[in-house]
Amino acid sequence: MKLQRRQPATDIDQLPNDIHPVLRRVLLARGVSTPAQLDLSLQQLARPNFGGIAEAAELLADAVVSGRRLMIIGDFDADGATGTAVGVLGLRAMGAQQLDYCVPNRFEFGYGLSVALVEAIQADAPELLITVDNGISSVRGVALARSFGQDVIITDHHLPGEQLPDANAIVNPNLPGDPFPSKALAGVGVMFYLLSQVRARLQQLGWFGPQRRAPRLAQLLDLVALGTVADMVPLDHNNRIMIQAGLQRIRTAQARPGIQALLDVAGTNQRLCTATDLAWRVAPRLNAAGRLEDMRIGIECLLSESAGQAAELAAILDGINHERRKVQDEMQTSADLQVSQLLADLRTHELPQAVCLFDESWHQGVVGLVAGKVKEALQRPVIALAPENPGSELLKGSARSVSGVHIRDALANLDAANPDLMQRFGGHAMAAGLSLPRAHLQAFQNAWTDISQGFVLPRQLIVSDGELDGDDYSLGLAGLLETAMPWGQKFPEPLFDGRFEVLDRSVVAARHVRLLLQQQGGTAVLEAIAFNRDIEAFPKGSSGVHLVYRLQVNRFRGRESVQLLIEHVLR
Repeated sequence: MKLQRRQPATDIDQLPNDIHPVLRRVLLARGVSTPAQLDLSLQQLARPNFGGIAEAAELLADAVVSGRRLMIIGDFDADGATGTAVGVLGLRAMGAQQLDYCVPNRFEFGYGLSVALVEAIQADAPELLITVDNGISSVRGVALARSFGQDVIITDHHLPGEQLPDANAIVNPNLPGDPFPSKALAGVGVMFYLLSQVRARLQQLGWFGPQRRAPRLAQLLDLVALGTVADMVPLDHNNRIMIQAGLQRIRTAQARPGIQALLDVAGTNQRLCTATDLAWRVAPRLNAAGRLEDMRIGIECLLSESAGQAAELAAILDGINHERRKVQDEMQTSADLQVSQLLADLRTHELPQAVCLFDESWHQGVVGLVAGKVKEALQRPVIALAPENPGSELLKGSARSVSGVHIRDALANLDAANPDLMQRFGGHAMAAGLSLPRAHLQAFQNAWTDISQGFVLPRQLIVSDGELDGDDYSLGLAGLLETAMPWGQKFPEPLFDGRFEVLDRSVVAARHVRLLLQQQGGTAVLEAIAFNRDIEAFPKGSSGVHLVYRLQVNRFRGRESVQLLIEHVLR
């Protein structure tokens, strides 16, 4: 592994003079150099100038006024769940009387507005379908719905294929030529923007008045924040604005009961909630329902108006997540064995450009997590496949990629060269999904190996924000970095490096290492923790070790202290 220290992304520095020097350095390295970029107020949100949003808003507003039967078609991940909840809550608040939602069971209907799903919902006789976080690839499903006389609005953020579905309106910032400046919106963000235009249209129609007040859509931003962080989209300025507003609602006890309940079961203090907490503590519990059971449990938790009901549903989700972790651990062990065998079979002991793994015992709802774990370990694009159901002739897979390899485009190129291998695929740069007949597995693996020869893989690189001085190891700076910005994808949490002497070390909880460190040339003794590490990686002695770490606030039994969270040990 090679270490690289971040440099300012711009020569411009118009940040306030009183900003902490370390925070200034961190922000400049991420391209934040002006007061406008630092401003995360809602007034700075990009205008809703999507192509298709005016048509979608007019159709949806007219449907609310005329009392048409509406159905939101969601997705079975956290982005889809929060987007569905935002759509339901927003439209109900605007006066929609006949509104329902449907999230396809991934094991029965697959992804999106499929033909099977369209056929199944006909018993409910919806007149207008609104997709959330899906639909841009549902060409056949949309065509069938339209043939039944139903109108369709697609809201999505995934990259479109060569053919667009024949919907009444499509709202997607990633359509070719779409003028909306933030291409990084998650599905929940697209729905939030559409609701703002529906409200504006209803105001034009005189729909609101003393008996029906126009809703404050900012009340939904806690859900928008959760879905945006959970979907791992880049946190550009526009996304950071929405996330910060949502975090502020959570920290001031104004969040939805469901989000408060999920924070509670995760053991997270909502007053101190960060984007990292949403990503790693709340989102997995919500996602677990869609991976192993039915995302409707998660959506009902988010929709709940009762703290008691929300707590009950959050407890169920927490239990499902424990089961998900058990299944994932078993699958990860199996995947590690496959990778070890792969390495043993290679006489040069050099990894291939990309990896495709399959196991008969794997669960299709967890293959994405396994692919992500193997990708992180190998720094290679990875596809993990499992039977749709035990013994099924259809395989479902998830792909996870590394910087420099656009995984959805790679699958498109594979499909163009081998048009009969996959039944379907879709996704974006870093993650994708696919399905194929079991009989095509070997041919697909061969094709994947062939096409991966053209991949340009990044070097294994750790990017640091540099060293800290002795005075920087303070509770004040640790707290400032924690809350100064929402950190996440493409806007990473600050990471520092330096050489330290290991004064003391001990194993805690059988697999973690607690350390007492002293910065070389410094005098302060610092506490540190390294999770899932071998104690021998931290030799005691004056020679010191080169560590990459996060500066964080350790909160334990009401006490706050500075702690280094060790991420890497460099040689």
